Amino acid sequence: MIRSDQILKTVEMIQKENLDVRTVTMGISLLDCRTYDAAGTARNIEDKIRRLAGSFVDTCNRFGSKYGIPVVNKRISVTPIAHIGAGFNAAGFVELAKALESAAAEVGIDIIGGFSANVEKGIGLGDAALIEAVPEALAVTGKVCSSINAGSTRHGLNMDAVALLGQTVRDLAATTADQNGFGAAKFVVFANQPGDNPFMAGAIHGLGEPEAVINVGVSGPGVIARALERKINDVGAENLGLDDLAEEIKQATFRVTRCGELIGRQVAKELKLPFGVVDLSLAPTPSVGDSVGEILKILGVDEIGAPGSTAIVAMLNDAVKKGGSFASQSVGGLSGAFIPVMEDSELAGAVENGSLVLEKLEAMTCVCSVGLDMVPVPGDTDAETLAALMADELMIGVINSKTTAARLIPVPGKGAGEFVSFGGLFGESVIMDIRNAGKSSRFVRFKGRIPAPIHSLKN
Repeated sequence: MIRSDQILKTVEMIQKENLDVRTVTMGISLLDCRTYDAAGTARNIEDKIRRLAGSFVDTCNRFGSKYGIPVVNKRISVTPIAHIGAGFNAAGFVELAKALESAAAEVGIDIIGGFSANVEKGIGLGDAALIEAVPEALAVTGKVCSSINAGSTRHGLNMDAVALLGQTVRDLAATTADQNGFGAAKFVVFANQPGDNPFMAGAIHGLGEPEAVINVGVSGPGVIARALERKINDVGAENLGLDDLAEEIKQATFRVTRCGELIGRQVAKELKLPFGVVDLSLAPTPSVGDSVGEILKILGVDEIGAPGSTAIVAMLNDAVKKGGSFASQSVGGLSGAFIPVMEDSELAGAVENGSLVLEKLEAMTCVCSVGLDMVPVPGDTDAETLAALMADELMIGVINSKTTAARLIPVPGKGAGEFVSFGGLFGESVIMDIRNAGKSSRFVRFKGRIPAPIHSLKN
C-alpha cells in the first residue's frame, strides 16, 4: 500500500528539490542497416530511427506532464557505429555521423550516442577508421556523441588505443577551437563500458541488447541534499552517525528510482517496446541546489577535496546503489554518484578556490561512478600527457572491476586558472592544472597492452 506521507514527500521532491527524470533514452539496434556503401547505410539508419522514434519525444512529454515529473532530455543510443561501418573509410564514417545528426534532428531528440567502438583487446580496421573520423564527425554535428571502450577487467588496457586517443582528444579540441574545444565534451574513453547506459556522452546500445529498448536515467542530488538537511535539522547532528545518514540517502534514492521507473515503463508500454533499466546516477547540473558537491559539504567537509572527501563519495555511491537496487529489479547502466567538474557548480567552485586538485579528483573517482568527467585542462597539454591521464583513470576501472572513464577537454588558447563556459547542462569552470605535464611520454610510447589483472580469470 502506498502511504500518504510517501506521496507528499514525492510531490515535495518534484516541486522544491530539482527531482526530474534526467533522460529517457531509446536504444536502437542498427545491425540490419548495413549495406555495401556508406550512402545506402546512412539512408537505412535515418529510416530506422525515424520509424522507431518518430513519436518518442511526444510520448515522453505526455507522460512527464501526466505525472508532473519533468523529462529533461530525450535521447537515443545506437549500436556502436564501428560495427555498422566496418569496411568504410573515415569519410564514410563521417557520412554515418551526419545521418545520425539528421535523424536526431528530425525526431526531435536532444542527443544521440553510439559513434563508438570497442577496442579493449585490439583495433580493427573499422575501429581505426571510426577513430580517425571522430574529430571531423563531432565538429560537423551538434547532437552526436562518441565513446571508445579501451579497457576491461577481462582483457586489460589497450595502450595502443589509449596513445591514439590522446591525440584524438587534442585534434577534437583543435577542430572546435572556435567553441573552446567543445567537441571534446562530446567524447569519452571508457573501461568496462556498459551497453545499457542512458547517460551521455557514453551511451551505446550494446550487442546483446533488444532490437529497441527504453532505458531511463534518473538524477536527484538536490533531493538527497534536502533529505540530509532535514534529517540533521530534525534530529541534530550530535545525535546522528554516518550510518544514519547513509540510511537517509538510501530511502530518498528509493523514492527517486520509483519515479523514474514509473515514467520509463509508461513510455515503453506506449511505444510497444521492452523496458530496459533505470540508471540511478546522481548526475548534477550547474544549477544551484542540484550538486553532488553540496552533499559532500552537508556530510561534513568544509571544502570539497579536504581529507574525508573520498570516504564520503564512497559512502554516497554505495547508499545510492543500495536504495536504487531495492526499488527496482531493473537497475543498470552506471548507477552511482557522478563528479563532473564543469557540470557541478560546487565542484567547479572547489577547483576555482584550489581545494580540489586533479590528484584528489582522481582519488575520488576510485569510489564514484564514471571518473575524470568534464575536466577542462590547458589547451597546450601534449597528447602523451592526455593519454597517460586516461591510462591512470581506466586502470582504476580495470583493476577494481568497475566502470571508469575520462572526458578531458583541452581548451585551445587557455591555461590553468582561466575560465571556460559551455552553457546549459555542460556548465563552466576554471581550467585545472596538470602537475608534471610532459613527463609521461616514455610510458605512453611503449604502447602494447597492460595485461588483465589476475582476478579476471573467473572461468
